[in-house]
Amino acid sequence: MIHLRNGKYELVGIKLGGDKAIEHGVSTLKSLREKIDTDRMKEPAFMMVLTTVGPYAYRRSDGIWVVPLASLKPIYF
Repeated sequence: MIHLRNGKYELVGIKLGGDKAIEHGVSTLKSLREKIDTDRMKEPAFMMVLTTVGPYAYRRSDGIWVVPLASLKPIYF
């Protein structure tokens, strides 16, 4: 979970494998989202599975992002 100062948060799962691992990550994120008390907290801003495989990021039909590590740009401070 990434929590920002403005109260928004994201759910992020990290998986090192291919399609089977991504599906497991999606399942875990959905399960976690169902446990959140939305009377006390907002819905997550987005959900994402960060993975090591794949040429590009995409959004699944269920709204969960699948993002390969290689598609992220390096951040220089």
